[in-house]
Amino acid sequence: MDASTAPSNEPTGTPLKVLFAASEALPLIKTGGLADVAGSLPRALRELGDDVRLILPAYPAAISRIGPILQTDSVPIRGCEQPVRILHGSLPGGGLRAYLVDAPWLFDRPGSPYVAADGHDWTDNPQRFALFCRAIVECAQDRLGLHWRPDIVHCNDWQTGLVAPLLQQEPRRPAALFTIHNLAYQGLFAGTDFQSLGLPAALWSDRGLEFHRRLSFIKGGIAFSDLLTTVSPTYACEIRTAEFGYGLEGLLQHLGSRLVGVLNGIDDREWDPGSDPAIVQPFDEQHLHLKGRNKLALQEEVGLPRDEKALLLGHIGRLVEQKGVDLILDVLPGIMELGGTQMVLLGSGDRRLEDRLLAAAERYPDRVAVHLGYNEDLSHRIEAASDCFLMPSRFEPCGLNQLYSLRYGAIPVVRRTGGLADTVVNASEENLRAGTATGFVFDNPDSRGLWDAVTRMAQCWNSGNGEWQQIAITGMHQDFSWSNSARHYRDLYHRAIREPMPNPLV
Repeated sequence: MDASTAPSNEPTGTPLKVLFAASEALPLIKTGGLADVAGSLPRALRELGDDVRLILPAYPAAISRIGPILQTDSVPIRGCEQPVRILHGSLPGGGLRAYLVDAPWLFDRPGSPYVAADGHDWTDNPQRFALFCRAIVECAQDRLGLHWRPDIVHCNDWQTGLVAPLLQQEPRRPAALFTIHNLAYQGLFAGTDFQSLGLPAALWSDRGLEFHRRLSFIKGGIAFSDLLTTVSPTYACEIRTAEFGYGLEGLLQHLGSRLVGVLNGIDDREWDPGSDPAIVQPFDEQHLHLKGRNKLALQEEVGLPRDEKALLLGHIGRLVEQKGVDLILDVLPGIMELGGTQMVLLGSGDRRLEDRLLAAAERYPDRVAVHLGYNEDLSHRIEAASDCFLMPSRFEPCGLNQLYSLRYGAIPVVRRTGGLADTVVNASEENLRAGTATGFVFDNPDSRGLWDAVTRMAQCWNSGNGEWQQIAITGMHQDFSWSNSARHYRDLYHRAIREPMPNPLV
């Protein structure tokens, strides 16, 4: 079965009213790729003519970065004794209308939206995101005084997983589409939380929110939505297997054609090497030689010796096992022996991995630079400066950094999984002859697999036969903008409205 369907080239019908619900969105707040999607896809849909509105929690960072607060409404939310405020504003740089659910006792906290300073999840996350889901439902049912009722609610990841089950309790409801960005994060909580949240008793069953006697937010989104998507065709196939399904593979298999893989896009205005204000020297595929000036500038910025001829490797991402950072550390001594090679890494996460990276930077002070944390402008400069981008993920639902790398002429080295398999064409002899190669792909999720790919990459760099430039330019020619994905989603919205899913509990 094909897990993806092609977007229609036909006109997509009358404009839709879309409520886009997410727990993070650029430029308001970001912890991962969900924020990139929630900040870009609604804009692309609006450019197709739809009335799209974004709703997310009112974290302090979101309140400070949203446009002027145009209106504040105090509204009752079912199951909540305290009044909740809805803050009306818009995203900077485009005017996309946004609503912030302001419940200070739940969302007015410093740092991560999900994790406390000690690195552990906030203990009241069930209460926090249950209230968020209830606010989304009230908005979808036009009970917040907005005088606006969406045709469809597009929910994203476990933090919005209760929306579809709650909407199914309504006599008249909009359609619901649920997107899985990473099935590894499921919103699993104790069974006792179900009762404390005051959810309808009928939802506690193996066909509802109960998952091995625990409360599963993400199962709610999967089981009760009219359509389910995930962020690449290959990942849509992978999550139907025991290896990637985390116990939900049977339910996902049962969905059949209601589960569709739609490849994420990128904002090609924010990520454009020809006009990027964050980089020193703009360039494009006709002027790839100018990329070297960005390398010299980044080397100076991060404290590495200025050397335009050095092979500069980059890596940006969360420092977790999923991303394969430990594999990079395992092969780093070999990379350093290649000669004339430097590496710049940006990210944060697992303290052990952070410590190993800092130790590597101390061991190779003129070859390795590490920046812990996240810096959006620096991430642009790393992509613009790097010759090659390492992304050896053990699994990767879609991935965005390989798409940024392709656009910026930083040839990706990736594992063949999820969206990496769908977006990077391996530099095999056949693909090089055909002129379709865009990177170096390996299969086994271990350091030997990565090392074999790095070795092939280094041989290509040193060959001097023009293949490196060919691969980089071919990658820069790829179109991974949101326009195609937005049309695909719009077709799915119409399908969800046309083919509603009956309540699975009835």
